[in-house]
Amino acid sequence: MASVTITNVWKYYGKTVAVKDLNITCNDGEFVSVLGPSGCGKSSTLRMLAGLEHISAGDIHFGDTRVNDLEPKDRDIAMVFENYALYPHKTVYENMANPLRLRNESEETIKKRIAFAAEMLEIEHLLQRKPMELSGGQKQRTAIGRAIVREPKLFLFDEPIAHLDAKLRARMRGELKIMQRRLGTTMIYVTHDQLEAMSMADRIAVMNNGVLQQFGTPQEIYNHPVNEWVAGFVGEPPMNFIDCDLIEEGGSFYAVHSAFKVAVPSDQAVKLRGALKSSGVRMGIRPDQLAISLGQDGAAKGSIKITEPLGGDTLVDVDLKGANHVLVKTDADFRGQMNDPCSLNFDTSRWHFFSKETGVAYF
Repeated sequence: MASVTITNVWKYYGKTVAVKDLNITCNDGEFVSVLGPSGCGKSSTLRMLAGLEHISAGDIHFGDTRVNDLEPKDRDIAMVFENYALYPHKTVYENMANPLRLRNESEETIKKRIAFAAEMLEIEHLLQRKPMELSGGQKQRTAIGRAIVREPKLFLFDEPIAHLDAKLRARMRGELKIMQRRLGTTMIYVTHDQLEAMSMADRIAVMNNGVLQQFGTPQEIYNHPVNEWVAGFVGEPPMNFIDCDLIEEGGSFYAVHSAFKVAVPSDQAVKLRGALKSSGVRMGIRPDQLAISLGQDGAAKGSIKITEPLGGDTLVDVDLKGANHVLVKTDADFRGQMNDPCSLNFDTSRWHFFSKETGVAYF
């Protein structure tokens, strides 16, 4: 096992900057996810860790060892790709044995390690099949098993379950997390899917346009996003954003919009005092932090645009006066219909305010 330290790392492709001054520390035995949209630099980061891409500037250490100039084969890593990369003419057993044979391991060691990995991944009955006889999930388990048998210091996963159907992805998320806990090996997992990152990782590095936006636990990133971009990217359904003004009346702060005027709690007002002189703020609140009722008795008045039953919940799209719309997540038995007047109440203990100019969170 090994810790991973990425220090002031840059990656250029010609004049294009893919990764900008990246700093991340992954502790020994930790599960870290690198999360972001396409083109954010996450795969370039993983490939630099693997030694498949040259590091333009900065340093990468595995433990105390600087690996910038080490060949991939000398880094003691195992990488699982999105496309499985299995040998089609070899059985599952032979695919898993291949990296060990390249190391000239004994047949006894190979059998022992494959038996351990196959039992963990529940593919003992598939060892004599070839890839063409496997489902997508079975192929992915084989690719993961091939990585496990190497007993590396570091696992690198590049969107390994992106091609699987939704039900199998959900199952594999749990199994990958259990596997990492059992092995205790450091794992870095690249994905664009926030659900994968939030459900599996100990900490998440959120990237956008090559820049690390925030690095923290899933709870920290969800509950305390550092800027508007992170707040909007993490969370499903996404966070609502409403432009509003801050005013001070009688020693109290209020968030004011054409559809509402809501008092700001005193502990939050201290953090917002500097925003009084700005051209307004952007309030952010998640759909499950809004309470909807029929009629016009709440803090914010609007009308129902559409409702979307989701089984255990209902998602309501609400038109607010002077705003585009907001999404509200409410109970499955909500009976509102299109164009019904409604009102909203805010959970002010969990809303957020961001600078309209910089997008940085006040809290």
